[in-house]
Amino acid sequence: MSDRGERIPRIISVDDHVVEPPDLWSSRLPERYREKGPRIVRERGGLLGGEGGAWQASVDGTWADIWHYDGLVKPVARMSAAVGLGELRWGTVTFDEMRPGAWQQHARLSDMDENHVEASVCFPNTLPRFCGQTFAEQQDKALALLCVKAYNDWIIDEWCAGEGRGRLIPLTILPLWDVALAVTELERCAANGSHAVTFPENPYALGLPSLYTGRWDPLFRACVATDTVLCSHIGSSSRMPQTTPDAPFIVSSTLAFQNTMHSVLDFVFSGTLSRSPELRVAYAEGQVGWMPYLIDRADALWKQRTDNSFGTNGIRLSEPPSAYVRRQIFGCIFDDAPGLEQRHRIGMSNICFEVDYPHADGTFPYTKKVATALCSEAGLDEAETYALLRGNAINLFGLHRFGIDR
Repeated sequence: MSDRGERIPRIISVDDHVVEPPDLWSSRLPERYREKGPRIVRERGGLLGGEGGAWQASVDGTWADIWHYDGLVKPVARMSAAVGLGELRWGTVTFDEMRPGAWQQHARLSDMDENHVEASVCFPNTLPRFCGQTFAEQQDKALALLCVKAYNDWIIDEWCAGEGRGRLIPLTILPLWDVALAVTELERCAANGSHAVTFPENPYALGLPSLYTGRWDPLFRACVATDTVLCSHIGSSSRMPQTTPDAPFIVSSTLAFQNTMHSVLDFVFSGTLSRSPELRVAYAEGQVGWMPYLIDRADALWKQRTDNSFGTNGIRLSEPPSAYVRRQIFGCIFDDAPGLEQRHRIGMSNICFEVDYPHADGTFPYTKKVATALCSEAGLDEAETYALLRGNAINLFGLHRFGIDR
């Protein structure tokens, strides 16, 4: 279905989101868990202290749809499910107010057609957060595991099935609190057709083992064995870069790429990529303009310390860091012309494109125009444009499985 003859082929977005429908868990969990498991309650109220504050019900407040789950109370955020195009505004939202394509399959496919997008990889969104860390934080792990499995069954069997097959690409979550359970669930999902899985950019920040412990290695080996891509989204460590507590949100938004930098270094210098040389790690919203300096600096220090392993915790890499990055790390961009201008130092095959639908700062419905301007500004030729907007995603995610091979 590709339009390779066009300057801008039909786009494959490697970072979009789906708002979990109200009955996702209540319709799938065993009856004994339906009141305790995730369910939507519509009520009036407001956020105490503004954005990020606790929800408080109030008869004179604003109507909102609220997730209730095992003591957790979490409103659906307006920024995660835009009501109007380009609407940058904090607050809450109901399912009736948000754009239907945020959570309804047929409407999503229509919006993709309007936006010159053929296929989309959708991260979780409001309740699970970007890598399912909500379930890892809850005390009742038996219920949490059922919730993880219910989400994965829904994403594979409903969201990415039927008319969505080959257009909505499965991306599943893991029971992050137990590596063995995570391996089992990854293998189950791969057997059911999902070959992409979410993973936190920094598991240590979530109270989980760091990459330096080696405890995640069985999971990474399972990724390789099942041809599964490890996908990490900005903010999936549940924290963002911050200069001072009183700095405005625009500062954290500008610095968001730092999370990806830190994560890439951890994957390299923990020896993870060396021990699993076929593991592929894809970063959503991390951009790539910072990458040339990072790998040059890392290579210089690696060369300097090859003989004495000073400051490496005894981990010896047989290749320079840049070799692992160029072979196994994939970046995702939406407005990074400086990164594209340095593509020869990064590797053109390592850069993919995203739309970020339905988030309020995504490019819908102007993505084709945005992509055209970006490729023109960076001086990409036709082959490079095709690779960025389509070809690299096909190769990385093995989209031939869904009939997309060119």
